[in-house]
Formats: sequence, structure tokens, C-alpha cells
Amino acid sequence: MKAVVYERYGSPDVLELKEIKKPLPTEDQILVKVHSASLNFGNFVLLKGKPFLARFAFGLTRPKYSIPGGDIAGTVEAVGKNVSQFQIGDEVFGDLSGCGWGGFAEYVTVPEYALALKPANISFEQAAATPMAGVTALQGLRDKGKIKPGHKVLIYGASGGVGTFAVQIAKSFGAEVTGVCSTRNLEILRSIGADHIIDYTKEDFTQHEKCYDLILGVNGSNSISAYKRVLKPNGIFVHVGGSESQYFQSLFLGPFISMTGNKKISNLLQRANQKDLNDVKEILETGKAKPIIDKQYKLSEVIEAFNYFQEGHAQGKVVITV
Repeated sequence: MKAVVYERYGSPDVLELKEIKKPLPTEDQILVKVHSASLNFGNFVLLKGKPFLARFAFGLTRPKYSIPGGDIAGTVEAVGKNVSQFQIGDEVFGDLSGCGWGGFAEYVTVPEYALALKPANISFEQAAATPMAGVTALQGLRDKGKIKPGHKVLIYGASGGVGTFAVQIAKSFGAEVTGVCSTRNLEILRSIGADHIIDYTKEDFTQHEKCYDLILGVNGSNSISAYKRVLKPNGIFVHVGGSESQYFQSLFLGPFISMTGNKKISNLLQRANQKDLNDVKEILETGKAKPIIDKQYKLSEVIEAFNYFQEGHAQGKVVITV
């Protein structure tokens, strides 16, 4: 089969498209014929081995996993004898980041707990764009953010992969949603139902009088104190992604702020799990959210896909069609 492989940490240029042996499923695995995959920030951690702490999971001196790719959508080709949830021919999607990666290939073996049945009302490309970003948004809003109907929610970085899901999922919970993005992305947020949109190139939401019950920081470099200023009493800020300084502020200052005041600062480390994936699937099936795809690339164009993604301006997701 064809697969994208790499043998050392580095830039996207270390990636190569090669012919390798097609895998065989064990008794507890499923062989999936991959139709589509998508890029996430985790792919860059895996590729570059940065931050360095990640190497304790991915390999200290060289990559532990030779084929990148977390999100996939495809068709079940074969099943091990202990597999009970899926059968040959099922259309599935899932997040492989917790079970060996390997999505940028024509075939991949996967434990059944990493998969769910693909919603029938979306394409393979849309399904591949969903797992990591959709589950991250759900966990940030529901589990960390304790979102409730009527909450005023602000999403910073609302036009990217996680952000576009977060806007729609927050709306599905009955929240009033404000999205923050650049000028070029205003129409994207209008199309997915944001109640209010702030163009950060023209105004600073941290200087507004309006305050929020929940802020989801998906991107950006605002200080934690700036976010805290526009939180309501008992409001919650959830750090999902952003600058390195913002990450360390939320990690080390967040617990102190949370213990000494009535506002909470927390970090989200997304964890793939089948239950949450099925919850996102239900949201998609009921039409309360739809995956937003910016660009699609072929498997042979994976270097170009990585280079485009790392520019940081993708509107929604970047998808690889296998």
C-alpha cells in the first residue's frame, strides 16, 4: 500500500510517500480502507517532536510512530474475531491519536474503541474532518466549560478547525455565541450561526464591557489576565490552544486564580474516546453542526498540505483524500 512515512523529526520535507506492506488486523483490530484523513495540531507535534516533552510519548531521538495521521474516515475491510461492534463494509470514522496514529495511508489497523459509524448525511471528507476537532470542542464546552442554555460564550479562534465546531456545538446547547476571528473569516462565522462576531484586527474584545460565562481560547496570544477581565463572576476560561506563553500562564497561574477568586482558568488536554465521538456524531446527524473544510489535498500532496496548515490561516479543516 501507499503511505506517508518519516524517519526523523523535522519540517514537512522529511515526509515521504512510499510503498510499504499492507497491515493485517489482530484478533482485536479492524482493517480500515482509508478514504480521507485530516490535519490537526497534533500532527505537527508528532512531526517536529516539539514541545520536547512530547518526545517522551512519541520517541526521544526518533519518531516512535512512522506514519502520521490521526483523523480518518473509511470503510471496514476486515475484522478480527474478537471485534463485535463493526462488520465488513461499514463506513466508519475515528481518531487514531491514542492508538498509534497511521492515518496517512491507504489502509490502517485500528482497535474498535477508536471508531464510530460514519454519519450517513456527511461525506468521507467531512467525516475525516470531524473526530479530533469535534471532540475537542465538545469536551472544552461541555466538560471543562460546564456550558448551559442561555450562557454567553466567547470563542477566540472561531474560524479554525476546533473553533468552527465550537461555535456550532455551543449553539446546539442553547448558548449565545460570540466568535472572534480576522476580517477574512467573518463570513465563515456568519454561515455557521454565530450570534455576534468580533474582528480582532479592528477591535479588542478584552476592552469591552460585555462579560461572558464561558470563554474557549482556541488560538491567539492574549494574556490570561485579559481573559479573566471579561469573565463574569463564576465564569470559566478554557485554554485549548494558543501561544506558548499563554499555555504556561494557564497551566501555572490558572490554578492560583481559580483558588483565590470566583473565576476559573483551566486547560483542556483532549482525549479521544468513543462515547464523545458518538455524541459528536449525533450532533452531525441532527444537522446542528457541519464540518467546515478549507482545502483538500491528495496523499501525494501531503507536504503541501502541511505547509499550508502551518501558516495558521485555515478556515476550518485541511483534508487529505486518499
